[in-house]
Amino acid sequence: MKWYKRLRYRLIGIQLLVVLIGVGVMLVTMRLIILGSAPAEFRPNLSNAILLSVGIAAVGSLIAGGIASWLLWRTLVVPLRMLAASSQRIADGRYDERVPLPAQSGEAMQQLATNFNQMAGTLQQVEQQRVTMIGNVAHELKTPLSGLRGVVEGLEDGVFAADATTFSMMGREIGRLSRLVNDIQNLSRVEAGAIQLDFQDFVMCGVVQRVILHLQTQAEEKAVALEVHEADPPMTVHADSDRTAQLLTNLIANAIRYTPAGEKVRVELKPVGNMAQVQVIDTGVGISAEDLPYIFERFYRADRSRSRQSGGSGIGLTIARHLAWGMGGEISAESAGLGKGSTFTLTLPLA
Repeated sequence: MKWYKRLRYRLIGIQLLVVLIGVGVMLVTMRLIILGSAPAEFRPNLSNAILLSVGIAAVGSLIAGGIASWLLWRTLVVPLRMLAASSQRIADGRYDERVPLPAQSGEAMQQLATNFNQMAGTLQQVEQQRVTMIGNVAHELKTPLSGLRGVVEGLEDGVFAADATTFSMMGREIGRLSRLVNDIQNLSRVEAGAIQLDFQDFVMCGVVQRVILHLQTQAEEKAVALEVHEADPPMTVHADSDRTAQLLTNLIANAIRYTPAGEKVRVELKPVGNMAQVQVIDTGVGISAEDLPYIFERFYRADRSRSRQSGGSGIGLTIARHLAWGMGGEISAESAGLGKGSTFTLTLPLA
């Protein structure tokens, strides 16, 4: 880059130009006004005095301009160079890069650096989630594939007979693979906003009762009681009824899955402002304070062994939250701790 294109020299040049213009205007003004009105015998001495004063003022202005340019360079240009260098390193994939700005860089530059570092931290977190997701997908695919491989090797070695029992084992593993692939596809679609939603007005308690009827057999097998406390009058919601049923099925099925036998799952409906609220309350295993902020993240499971035994893929709650967002609602979770149950709250707009 040519020297006259650099910002530091442009700053100095602007300061010099301002000084020269100011000196020139002052010199012309003093000569026209003061010398023009002064007697002829005083004009030579007065002209010399004016030139000396203007010269002193010019030198002082140049010094002040140089100091101002240096301060501006220190507080503006140097931090911008640091930001530019850091942004280039982030563009190269170094997401742990941060910008340490000195305190004298000014409030505005400090705020810019803070926002930049927050952006870099978010990018680093997204990258970590991407790496974690790839590892989780590989791990989840490995389990049913290992099962299938074991069955096939058993067939080859004559350990397993080619009968209905063996084919049923293979079918279960293939089913697990199929469900996982479908879950990943659905997750990708909802995160990309590619899910088509059919908005309509419907009565929320009707959808809840339909989901309860669908899950009644699962609840009876676990000896878990299901209770529904409907709103009075019934709430009419503006959303996608099928997606709402899918979302509630996930929440209530999870509550049944993690609630011990003999306990109960309660579903409460009530209006809150202009939103319809559905709470799924269980008395099950609960969620620890450390796990609670992360339960809606992809593939996150507080108890991996229990989730795997229950057949969960770890992305059902992620899909549920994105569906709620897509319908203009929200989903949240609360728990007093392990062994103290959980409450999942879904809100959707009233019609």
